[in-house]
Amino acid sequence: MDDVREEAPAETGSAQAGSEVGRLRRGWRGMRSGWRSPRLKWPKRLVLALVLLIVLPLAAAGIALRINYGGDPAAGTTTRDRDALWLGHAWVDGRKDDADLEALAERLHGTGIRDLYVHTGPWEHDGTLPGNRYPKARWLIRQVHRTLPGVRVQAWLGDELATEGPVGLHLEDAATRDRMVGSTRQVLDAGFDGVHLDLEPLHSDDADYLALLDRLHPLTGSRSAVLSVAAHQIDPLPHLHSVAGAVKGHPKWWSQAFFGRVARRVDQIAVMSYDTAMPLESLYGGYVAEQTTLALEVTPRTTDLLMGLPFYQENNPSHWGFAETVPAAVRGARLGLGRTDPDRARFGLALYVDFTARDEDWAAYRAGWVR
Repeated sequence: MDDVREEAPAETGSAQAGSEVGRLRRGWRGMRSGWRSPRLKWPKRLVLALVLLIVLPLAAAGIALRINYGGDPAAGTTTRDRDALWLGHAWVDGRKDDADLEALAERLHGTGIRDLYVHTGPWEHDGTLPGNRYPKARWLIRQVHRTLPGVRVQAWLGDELATEGPVGLHLEDAATRDRMVGSTRQVLDAGFDGVHLDLEPLHSDDADYLALLDRLHPLTGSRSAVLSVAAHQIDPLPHLHSVAGAVKGHPKWWSQAFFGRVARRVDQIAVMSYDTAMPLESLYGGYVAEQTTLALEVTPRTTDLLMGLPFYQENNPSHWGFAETVPAAVRGARLGLGRTDPDRARFGLALYVDFTARDEDWAAYRAGWVR
């Protein structure tokens, strides 16, 4: 017998739509059935666990920082006249003149600024410092001492370290450290009142950095000069620098113990408490309050501790200008100081940086801290 097949009539109108809906429903049922499949049971749990591991700590940290930003700063948590200002290279390479210096003196009058970190480097990667990088240094030092009695001029020296790539300064090389000591002696001979080191990225527990400080401090002490350093932020959670190093290869933070070891080897330590990636002003202020507390806990009373203020405006993943504001930083530092050690005399704020500062930044610093 012939195999006879009857051709199905073409679907039209509502019948066609109903058929399409049916196919979609069957597809969704299949997807739901697949998602409920025993084979996906453990992958589902793993995904959920990863989400919880990421989201919950972030949420908890955000709540903690917001709480940390609450309350009123303690009375008396204002300038101790130990503040500092980072100055750009134009002050020592010939671009600034007497009129600029007079304007700076007027700007600083009545504030608590005692130290000027003047960009004098950078070092060469071998640790040397060409003298032609600061031809107007003696003029600047002389004029600052004349117009701003009691204000110290420090040589701000830094370089990129070869800690996360092949290019940069190798602190592990003893000959390089020897040349850095020689360069420090060189700027002190030029009349600077101290030296301010800014080496980045400097990983926590760097023994070679500690060895360098152990050599520099006796040198600056013999000249009655200041040894100052710019410091990375402290782990907001225990061992976070180790986790960041393992995941990203960039351990942004220092351990609190390492921060303390550095602080005990210098006269002054300034925390770079900006570029935090905080998206809200309240979170940033709470973060600064926490950093202030962590730093105060391990900084000797014989060492000046300064918290950095962001006198610059950028918007990028590490710094949101609408969140990292001067008022939030000042309030955070005052909260941390008041809760931890309100009578600490050797405490101040460090303003970064002169050539990006706006009038409103200076006004906020004065209103919140100088008063």
